[in-house]
Amino acid sequence: MSNKQVNCQNCEQPYQEGFRFCPHCGQKTNDDLTIGILFYNTISNYFSFDARFLKSFLPLMFKPGHLAKEFIKGKRLLYLHPAQMYLFISVIFFFVISFSTRELVSQANTFNEKVVKGDIETKTVNTDSVEAVLDSIQLEKVLKPLKENQDKLGLKEDDFNISDSIIKSANNEPNNIKSSFDFNKKKIDSMIDAGSDKELIYKEMGMTDDASFLERRFFANILNLMEGRGAGGMVQAFFDSIPIAMFFLMPLFAFILKIFYYNKGTYAHHLVFSFYFFSFLFTVFAILFAVNRFVYNIPDGIDWLIAISTYLYFLIALIKFYRQHWLLTWFKSGIITFIFTIFIIPTSFLLLLAFSFVFY
Repeated sequence: MSNKQVNCQNCEQPYQEGFRFCPHCGQKTNDDLTIGILFYNTISNYFSFDARFLKSFLPLMFKPGHLAKEFIKGKRLLYLHPAQMYLFISVIFFFVISFSTRELVSQANTFNEKVVKGDIETKTVNTDSVEAVLDSIQLEKVLKPLKENQDKLGLKEDDFNISDSIIKSANNEPNNIKSSFDFNKKKIDSMIDAGSDKELIYKEMGMTDDASFLERRFFANILNLMEGRGAGGMVQAFFDSIPIAMFFLMPLFAFILKIFYYNKGTYAHHLVFSFYFFSFLFTVFAILFAVNRFVYNIPDGIDWLIAISTYLYFLIALIKFYRQHWLLTWFKSGIITFIFTIFIIPTSFLLLLAFSFVFY
């Protein structure tokens, strides 16, 4: 082998001529750009990824908690990295549901156009002409359960008489009904047709003089809806924001696990478990969406049964990963699922809906 020294074109470190790869950075020394060299790293990395994904897929689906446990043990290259798997499967999941998203966007736009054209009757609230909703017979039906359960509810006779008077008074004075959307739609339409300044239109719709940014955006979106160009965009904005919501939901899920398993490893351990568990969820629901859309319309009962069965997977995964008694784990898993399902998910998606509406 020649003792002549040459410099690597990548890291610029010297090495002996004749080496096929740079001993410092590993790049091939052949600098002739060919199709093979151009795609060498891409293809090799792809097949490496593909092989690890195939090795990881079956344990992910049928061995709850196994991948997370193996990753914590130190087997970092045998299986696909948890974050890499989550990102890969989430891309597939959102690609699958994008077909349904496009339909929802189209339906929203169609509905919006019908509203603008007047095909769907829209009525504004006129507080001066609202008729009484309840007549005396209906009032008696409403008040009857209160009378019958007066003692159980702890209502004294004087308290009940006051309540009775308030309800009947409210029914006899319907002008007390207020609405924040009592603007005249025809007037707004005429202002739009006349090209009026949007600030004037917003104020006619009810926007306050010292409106905040969020309030101003809210009325801007209402105006977009009235002009026939807002509904589909807001639906699309909502679905586009779901990955962002999931980005925050999963760390919260890991944080809940940390609270219930505070002495079972660092936060990173719980995050690894969360990555794999959410990957499993996305895989299940992506398959359900794909089968229902492209292959066969699965009965709703079976869909719900499969969805509910993910809790059993979660329970088994917790038992294997954290190694606590199944009864204690079952108790903890119920509370974790309750907290996440009842409080965190609805709150997140309500905020998501609000912000997608406001910031569209």
